[in-house]
Amino acid sequence: MENNILQVKDLKKYFGKTKAVDEISFNLNKGEIIFLTGPNGAGKTTTIKCILGLLRKTNGEIFIKGESIKNKEIRSKLAYIPESPDVYPMLTVWEHLKFMALAYRINNWEEYGEKILQSFNLLDKKNEVGKNLSKGMKQKLSICCSLVHKPDIFFIDEPMIGLDPQAIKELKNILKMLKDQGKTLLISTHILDSAEGLCDSIIIMKKGKIIEQGSIKELREKLNADDCVTVEDMFLEVTSGE
Repeated sequence: MENNILQVKDLKKYFGKTKAVDEISFNLNKGEIIFLTGPNGAGKTTTIKCILGLLRKTNGEIFIKGESIKNKEIRSKLAYIPESPDVYPMLTVWEHLKFMALAYRINNWEEYGEKILQSFNLLDKKNEVGKNLSKGMKQKLSICCSLVHKPDIFFIDEPMIGLDPQAIKELKNILKMLKDQGKTLLISTHILDSAEGLCDSIIIMKKGKIIEQGSIKELREKLNADDCVTVEDMFLEVTSGE
């Protein structure tokens, strides 16, 4: 497995005197699912937006496969899926994919587009407009759109908020499928009961700093926690002690 597909070194983001992200460093490995978690205001979304270039960082370095993220071509290997799916109400499912292909100047994408929709059980919704889709379908469409330009790394913000149990189950299967394809996924979430069996490692932030990171097994060992102790309980112990 190729390690360190993404490296974040000494990342800082200050808003005036407020340290939203305070000199954090971490690596993401190819083909892994990483949960980024922490209390509200911990700096999770700010971290993701700085990596994507949606916010200008105060300081620090970010590398993709050893190359600076300042390279536009390198940034094209990233995909962002926000908490509220970016779906246009009057565009059809197919038109969403076409829009993304035009945005990235991709030719002859149609066959691949149909394969994507087939994989996500949306092919029969090809001509349905966005406003008629359920939140679960909008979430799947948002992921489909992000796949058009074949990114290597996905940044996903609170993907399970507002989904019913069936939609959550489908989403978990999709995330595992992307992982099996060698994609790397950094998922910002408060919903930790799905962490075990899904994520390979976890990064816990508080007040702009990383206070713990590693696999769930490593976290259990550090806290001397039995297997019956949930990830959520360990999270509460770590964050309350800071």
